Amino acid sequence: MGFINTDYLSLQNIDKSLKSSLLYIVLAVGMTFVLLTGNLDISVGGTLGLSAAVCGTILRDGGNIFLAVIAALLIGAFIGLINGFGVIKLKISSFIMTLALLSITRVVQVLYTDGKWVENIPANVKELSKIDIFGMNLLSFFVIVGVIFVQVYLSKSRKGRYYTAIGDNVDGAISLGIPVNRYIAYSFVISGISASLAGLIFVSQIGFVSTNAGAGIELTVIAACVLGGVSLIGGIGTVIGAALGAIILTSINSALVFMKVPAFWNDTISGSLLIIIVVIDALLVFHANKKAKKVRLNARVLQKGAQG
Repeated sequence: MGFINTDYLSLQNIDKSLKSSLLYIVLAVGMTFVLLTGNLDISVGGTLGLSAAVCGTILRDGGNIFLAVIAALLIGAFIGLINGFGVIKLKISSFIMTLALLSITRVVQVLYTDGKWVENIPANVKELSKIDIFGMNLLSFFVIVGVIFVQVYLSKSRKGRYYTAIGDNVDGAISLGIPVNRYIAYSFVISGISASLAGLIFVSQIGFVSTNAGAGIELTVIAACVLGGVSLIGGIGTVIGAALGAIILTSINSALVFMKVPAFWNDTISGSLLIIIVVIDALLVFHANKKAKKVRLNARVLQKGAQG
């Protein structure tokens, strides 16, 4: 897009794009845990909005910043627990369960704020998002370190690989003694906490909380994860891939702004990308299963031939 607007490829804009993608990266990391187990979390936008509203009101009313952070994180963990309970104990589809929680959290946010925006948040809170360390934005530094840490946990630790094992073959995971229900619950709690962290970033970067904060963001987050190689059917994906997908989608939105494309096209493009990627993912899975079935069939034929 650099030939359309020469400012697009400037270092300043690249740094700005990274900062603007932090919120999506954090959400994508949490969403990856849920997707790896073969589930969905549609409630992240509502969790973000409610957590941001609670954090914002505490800070606006002169409360301690640590109290605001803890309150927001507890909200995310609680919503994650409810989602996990509904999916595991009540056997409700993760899509339906989290969609219901999305609606509930939206109503709770409106009731909590009396339908008003949370404004007049102390200026020093917004200044936190502008601090640099080693020539890099402090929030960006912590998010990048966090992504690397989570990636190492999921790929190198035995318990971290449980999430992939559950999504790949839940019956096989059970036979191996993996506590499937517990780790599915963990995945929703992690997603909820990630959404709360995103809400904290939102408050710090924006400086106010609207009644529709985070609305529709779940579609973009899921699209980012799938774009980064996380499968919607579970068992495949990395948080680094999801983070890169978030950066790519944010960069696309940024490019649209520089191209002076109306903002309402953002969701259309995200939705179209999601459809294309899901179709490609489904085709790849179909061909992989077909190939695996053919290999098993050939093995049986060879085995029968050897016995004959």
